[in-house]
Amino acid sequence: MGTKEFKTARESRVSITQLMLPSHSNFGGKIHGGHILSLMDQIAFACASKHSSKYCVTASVNRVDFLHPVEVGELLTLKASINYTGRTSMVVGVRVESQNVTSGKKKHCNSSYFTMVAKDEDGTSSTVPGLLVQDTLGVRRFARSKFRKEAAFKRDTQFDENHFDVDSYLGSLKNENIKIEFK
Repeated sequence: MGTKEFKTARESRVSITQLMLPSHSNFGGKIHGGHILSLMDQIAFACASKHSSKYCVTASVNRVDFLHPVEVGELLTLKASINYTGRTSMVVGVRVESQNVTSGKKKHCNSSYFTMVAKDEDGTSSTVPGLLVQDTLGVRRFARSKFRKEAAFKRDTQFDENHFDVDSYLGSLKNENIKIEFK
C-alpha cells in the first residue's frame, strides 16, 4: 500500500488520558512541568508518525505556557493533530486538559506546537504527505503555523551575531533590569 499524497488531520489525530500520580509531582505537590512536556512530546511523535508513516524527531517546540497547575489524582488528557505540513516537517498542535475526577471540572492547562521532522531508515529527512484541509478551522491552523514559522525565522535572523546592530537596541533597553558596561 503506497503513501497517500494528502491526508486529513482527522486521520492522524491522537488522544491519551493518564492519571497523575504522586511520582509525577514536584516539591510543591503539583505535577512536574517536565513530566507534562514529556507526555506532550510523546503524543506529538505519535501524531506526526501516524501522519507521515515514518519515524519522527522533534525539531522545535513553540512556546509552552502553563496556565493552571495539575494536581495529583487528576486525569490529564492530551490531544494532538497536524496543523501544518511542509516538505519534510509537520507542526503538531497539542492541547492539554486536566480533570478533577470527583467534581468533573476540566481546566485547559496549555497548548503548544511541536515541529516534527520525518526520517527514513538512514536518518535522512523524508517527505511527508500534505495536509488535506476541509474547513475554515483547518485553514486558520495551517495559516497560523505558516506565519509563526516565518516570524520565528525573521526573529532568529534579526539577532544573528553577524548582523546584529547593538546601537539600534540600546535605547529600548534603558528601562530594563540590565546594567551595560562595555570594556
